[in-house]
Amino acid sequence: MKGSNTERNSSNSSAGKIPTLEVMGARVHNLKNIDVSIPHGTLTVITGLSGSGKSSLAFDTIYAEGQRRYIETFSSYARNMLGNLERPDVDKITGLAPVIAIEQKTINRNPRSTIGTVTEVYDFLRLLYARAGTAVSYVTGEPMVKYTRDQIVNLILERYNGKKIYILAPVVRNRKGHYKELFEQMRKKGFLTARVDGKLCELTLGMKVDRYRNHDIELVIDRLKVSHKDLTRLEATVADALRQGDKQVMVYDVDDDKASYFSQALMDPVGGLSYREPAPHNFSFNSPMGACPCCKGLGYVNIIDRDKIIPDATLSIHQGGIVPLGKYRNSMIFWQIDAICKKYGHTVKTPICDLSEEALSDILNGTTERLVIDNDTMATQNFFQTYDGLVKYIEMQQGEEATAAAKKWSEGFFTRGECPECHGDRLNKEALHFFVDGKNIADLCRLDISDLYEWTLGLEERLAPTSRLIAGEIMKEVRSRLRFLIDVGLDYLQLSRPSATLSGGESQRIRLATQLGSQLVNVLYILDEPSIGLHQRDNRRLINSLKNLRDASNSILVVEHDKDIMLEADHIVDIGPKAGRKGGEVVFSGTPGDMLETSTLTAKYLNGELSLPINTHPRKGNGKKIVLRGAKGNNLRDVTLTLPLGKLVCVSGVSGSGKSTLVNATLQPILSQKLYRSLTPPLPYDTIEGIENIDKAVRVDQSPLGKSPRSNPATYTGVFTAIRDLFASLSEAKIRGYRPGRFSFNVAGGRCETCSGNGYKTIEMNFLPDVLVPCETCSGKRYNRETLEVRYKGKSIADVLDMTINQAVDFFQNIPAILGKIKVLQDIGLGYIKLGQPSSTLSGGENQRVKLAAELSRRDTGNTLFILDEPTTGLHFDDIRVLLGVLNRLVDKGNTVLVIEHNLDVICAADHIIDMGPGGGKNGGNIIVTGTPAQIAKTDSPTAPFIREQMEC
Repeated sequence: MKGSNTERNSSNSSAGKIPTLEVMGARVHNLKNIDVSIPHGTLTVITGLSGSGKSSLAFDTIYAEGQRRYIETFSSYARNMLGNLERPDVDKITGLAPVIAIEQKTINRNPRSTIGTVTEVYDFLRLLYARAGTAVSYVTGEPMVKYTRDQIVNLILERYNGKKIYILAPVVRNRKGHYKELFEQMRKKGFLTARVDGKLCELTLGMKVDRYRNHDIELVIDRLKVSHKDLTRLEATVADALRQGDKQVMVYDVDDDKASYFSQALMDPVGGLSYREPAPHNFSFNSPMGACPCCKGLGYVNIIDRDKIIPDATLSIHQGGIVPLGKYRNSMIFWQIDAICKKYGHTVKTPICDLSEEALSDILNGTTERLVIDNDTMATQNFFQTYDGLVKYIEMQQGEEATAAAKKWSEGFFTRGECPECHGDRLNKEALHFFVDGKNIADLCRLDISDLYEWTLGLEERLAPTSRLIAGEIMKEVRSRLRFLIDVGLDYLQLSRPSATLSGGESQRIRLATQLGSQLVNVLYILDEPSIGLHQRDNRRLINSLKNLRDASNSILVVEHDKDIMLEADHIVDIGPKAGRKGGEVVFSGTPGDMLETSTLTAKYLNGELSLPINTHPRKGNGKKIVLRGAKGNNLRDVTLTLPLGKLVCVSGVSGSGKSTLVNATLQPILSQKLYRSLTPPLPYDTIEGIENIDKAVRVDQSPLGKSPRSNPATYTGVFTAIRDLFASLSEAKIRGYRPGRFSFNVAGGRCETCSGNGYKTIEMNFLPDVLVPCETCSGKRYNRETLEVRYKGKSIADVLDMTINQAVDFFQNIPAILGKIKVLQDIGLGYIKLGQPSSTLSGGENQRVKLAAELSRRDTGNTLFILDEPTTGLHFDDIRVLLGVLNRLVDKGNTVLVIEHNLDVICAADHIIDMGPGGGKNGGNIIVTGTPAQIAKTDSPTAPFIREQMEC
């Protein structure tokens, strides 16, 4: 493989000098005035320790300058609207091609966004169904038909020749109303008769029907005996009926007492059901024309959960067994419930589990019967009342007029459930009854991408000749996009999968597949760890996809730590030698082959001089375990998970095998419910045993530290409170009367009011990522001038927030309350990040390690279960060594660490491995092997050969 790269480089050099991207004098963040040359038309990897300056070079320098130059091509009016983009701190950048950045953090959280919509495959499928779909009536199951006016005339002549018929125009189909105005309009047009609910009647002045019933109303256009002699009259009558009936005609046979329907639009010839003319938007769940009316195209609805209203049925209503009501008190609602209980022979002191289902139903859902309330506190005895029910009251608190507090209170009694009308398919009945090759559009979206691709192969041959021509070009585009998704290792996903449920790596590879399909040339692509969440087995497909994008005359710049991608690259740039202030230098730039001969930290791990230890003596644990039986969520196949405690346990397996479903969506929510009364429901399972063997369950994931960009490591770990207390205790602060709140950028008083303490202004750009511009008043310091005048050791509160963790450890070494919390951040390898760095700028791995540090700073019981999801994201080999040291310290104290991971260094360091598979999607969902790394290596699981290779290195 090295030979192929060398051959590629030599062939390029023989053709002449390779044009390069030259970066000169880059000083962004911790970069130390570096110069970098990156050859165009190559796959270049930027690597180095976490915090060494990789992203500062790739995204904050190269991409930021490309974005700025793009904005400069706009008109002066557009630039004034957007504001000025700050130029990166760099002397010169030459040879910069148009830049496209594909990052981890741009996952679309919109619940309407799916893989199908993101990749545009769904758009082509909508077009296919609108142009080549076969419609079927959802009432009778009959194929829908449509005719021209001449065809309708000919059919009437053929079927009813010599018969007496009524030709009618349907104007109302199964709708409520009194229709007084409609009848009057008919009379004014000169029509005398109508057929109302199957009965012919004369149109009279003031005529109307029962407004509370559904009605069918047809206007009588003509009554005639069908004959070829009266062809002109028949044609005129049909034309008038089509006009009055909105392209529909109803023919009533007097002798047979039967009605038939004809339409210029799609119509059920038996039941009379009519469909709109199919168009792509009719198959979109983001359009009112196609969305399910019940769930508005979301596929789910919020419904009242009885288990949340009555969590403990052994309690009585008097004891507070119905949570929304609380304990019994003298109020109208309790008197009403007491009356219901007495009606069924119970009292409010009867345990809820002993109440009859009828009584409980009346209490929750209300009753139309008037209740007789006999209570001594009432001024009038035997007072009659109606009762609407507790469920209706809770639902009312979700209305537009309810207060925010009421809405938040009522949300606790709802649970998300599948839409009862579309069953999660998001579309209305009409859209779901168009078929291509026997499948509707929702059926296709539920298929794994690999299965969908197989279905598309040869589809044209299975269609009718007319549809075959239409489907040809559409299928070419669909197959192309699906092929790209398969090539980047996403064959186990489905088009219906919401974008918000994707991992950072999956989301990034989807956008990579989209770019592969765009067929752009001479573009510089910058990717941020595309191998995240990818099993070693699938790495080859990702590397091939990157090379294909490169071979299409593009340049690929990848920030990456994966060994395989580094060795397969054409060019590699190593940033270091350490992180933070000790990084920011180019320690190597050249081919991977040349790098292996150097002594940089990365090279030592690549050439085997340094390596992470293999766990040859796994811990025996504490002998206790948690057993989860019958897990059936998503693709899990009735899985039984046995989790030994007191060990470092790793859940491995190919992408899509069910790891996250088992751990994050089933086990963790169960533990949160049992230990913390969480309201998040787990996916289906049968039983769980052994929860009593732990007293805490801590999930440490990669989600941002907070929903607001104001969240940062200082606020999340709680050390900012201690820092504000320190500043408030200074003499200058006491003289001015400043309290700790003065030093908060979240409340008015001490913060800069121009930017409300943000330090920057956000410029929204529809076609590009939002741009952050420093506040012109405080220059990004967040505080007003008076607050910044209070200093500790010559540093203001803004200066402290701008310190790295390493700097802060030295600065606060004599303040134990502060030092204890920030020292943990340093020990876990985050010494290079700043105390006040917005969480939105942290990578998923950095967010996860900040959370882990926050947990480590708390007093643990030695009986805690830690759950981590790919903690090696964004970590260099040496950072993984530090992380493993932290995890092993936790386990040595008696805790259990459960890690979902693909990284072989972590897998081989585990005491116990749970390997899932054997494939992804429908081919996964099983626990195939469990045991120590040595035991797994002897099996034939998909992970085994890579463990064997790692052990032999």
